[in-house]
Amino acid sequence: MVSPKGRKHHGGKKLMKAIVSNLDKLCHKKEDDASKGNDNDSSDHISVSNNKDSPGGFSIPSACTGFEDGLDLMQSRDRENDEMPENLPGGVLVNQNYLVSPRELNIFLFSSSSQFRREFAEIQGTKDLHEGPWRMKPGDPPALTRILTYMTAPKKIMKSVKATEEQVYLKATGRYFAVHVSISTPDLLYGNAFKSELLYKIQPGTKLPSGEESSQLIVSWGIRFHQSTMMKGMIEGGAKQVMKEGYTQFSDFLSKKYKTLDSVGFLDKDQILATLSEQKSDLKSAFRYFWRFHVICPVVMFLYVMAHILQCEPNKVQGFEFCGLDLPDSLGELFTVVVLALLLQRVYRTSLHFIQAKVHDRGSDHGSKATGKGWILTVALIKSMDLASVTRAELSDPYVVFTCRGKRRTSSVKLQTQDPEWNEVIEFDAMEEPPSVLDVEVFDFDGPLDDGESLGHAEVNFLRHSSDELADLWVPLEGNLAKASKSKLHLRIFLENNNGIEAMKNFFIEVEKEVGTKLSIQSPRKNSAFQKLFGLPHEEFLVKEYTCQLKRKLPLQGKIFLSARIVAFCSSFFGHKTKFYFLWEDIDEIRVLPRTFSSLLLIILKQDRGLDAKHGAKSRDEKGRLCFYFQSFVTFYATCRIIMALWKKRMSRTEHMEEEDTMETAFFPKTRCFKCGRNSRFRRFTSVN
Repeated sequence: MVSPKGRKHHGGKKLMKAIVSNLDKLCHKKEDDASKGNDNDSSDHISVSNNKDSPGGFSIPSACTGFEDGLDLMQSRDRENDEMPENLPGGVLVNQNYLVSPRELNIFLFSSSSQFRREFAEIQGTKDLHEGPWRMKPGDPPALTRILTYMTAPKKIMKSVKATEEQVYLKATGRYFAVHVSISTPDLLYGNAFKSELLYKIQPGTKLPSGEESSQLIVSWGIRFHQSTMMKGMIEGGAKQVMKEGYTQFSDFLSKKYKTLDSVGFLDKDQILATLSEQKSDLKSAFRYFWRFHVICPVVMFLYVMAHILQCEPNKVQGFEFCGLDLPDSLGELFTVVVLALLLQRVYRTSLHFIQAKVHDRGSDHGSKATGKGWILTVALIKSMDLASVTRAELSDPYVVFTCRGKRRTSSVKLQTQDPEWNEVIEFDAMEEPPSVLDVEVFDFDGPLDDGESLGHAEVNFLRHSSDELADLWVPLEGNLAKASKSKLHLRIFLENNNGIEAMKNFFIEVEKEVGTKLSIQSPRKNSAFQKLFGLPHEEFLVKEYTCQLKRKLPLQGKIFLSARIVAFCSSFFGHKTKFYFLWEDIDEIRVLPRTFSSLLLIILKQDRGLDAKHGAKSRDEKGRLCFYFQSFVTFYATCRIIMALWKKRMSRTEHMEEEDTMETAFFPKTRCFKCGRNSRFRRFTSVN
């Protein structure tokens, strides 16, 4: 028998062992839960074999921490490669500069510890957002990746469905980041047939005079179809609408977190132009131009011959010579004279070419200040790269000609160079309305009376570029020589209005005189909505908008918008938007086609112009010109008068004089032709109407 005291002692030992065992299990369970459930960047681990021959040319540690360590590994791989992937084919959703460094913006958008995703999900109405940890995915090369799942917010054309988003880093150099996002929504109708794709590109933005860092964020989208489907067009249209609406909110929300760069607040024109380096003196350019073998050699040879003549004694008269005439006494002397004459002739031509180039520079327009009130266009010509040569023997002598609204400005000539640096500022005198395009052409200087051979040309469309993009723009040159050499120009362009609201008022007053009716300036809210709808710069202002019908194979009911520089059309048919615009300068002819029930307004563009709007054209004529048909205006003839007046105002004086004669053709026969008419034609039109 065991005493009660012994039983008590034995029971106490068992009790202590049970307590210790339970505590040990509890501690191990907490550690396991912490290691499994911790999504923080500093505790994400992935076990990969430490192989020196791993894909991508560098080894992955066996215990690689998530976000920060993964970025460091990719940075060591991509450090010397700043080439970014191309935008996805669907188009660009966001293209904005922010006052933040690229690395900080990348961490803010994609770090696991950032609250940006959750805050933005609340704004969009997204529910059940779960962010997986960042992990290094083995591959060739390895990439940093994570998985997100969430329930999308219901839209007009899409119900709420579960979405799975895979984010993969394609590039991370510390200054350049590219993240590819693949979104699958299998619960949607035909959801298994496609995946939506996004590409985030973060790169250094515009250099600021203050020295602060900025970054440019570009988000593009596309759709990848796994299998063919008859609903492909409808799927792409619906996805495009959803993407644009979502990333409009994205851009607005991000701009509240970081300041955006605009031409008013940060891109000060005077400060940027002040950074241009000073021009080299004429003495330095002359020394650089003449310091060549075919110039130095004849000069040295000529000096040698002159020194020889001074050292020689006068020879006696012999052969057919007479007093004052000393002919060559041998074939060697004759050969020397001929060679020296040819070389000196080349030196003379070189010197004459240099003098002509400097005379051209004195008469060029660079450095001259603009005068007048209105729209001032300032172009800073920085440099050019890889210019072609007309002949293989010599380099080109390039200079640039700028043409805007019929006004021409030229730069100085840079002699014998393939990569010239100008650093010149050219200003155009004030214009009554904002210009649409700037024509640029590079010539090889051949003399004062000849434009020379064209080395390439380009057209800068102000409506397709924001003020930030124009302030630092690389323009690829077109043409056979330019394309073969991949030539391009570096420009800084600034478009300003020094007359304020008066410029807009004067524009409306002049149009009112032509039309004979009162036009009112549109509200800032309406102007802003118009600019946002067509992606136009802030200086574009709306003149009028009319409800009408675009005649195609399937007629589209929508609105036509008339502004100072463009004619635009927008229609929404069952959620599918059709919109386009073309310049007033692109229009070749405007006609009114009378019909029994509804007259048609026919707008014909010039050949090879307005190709971006070809999806809105009904047909092409025999010359290949795009034809646009509009009808069902509430006040048809009043609308036609305004369209004609705006078109006439945009025509240059040269074109106007050439078309004066053709305007005198019949206005009201079977086909009424609006060919940039005079005021008398408007009065006749008004009286008949």
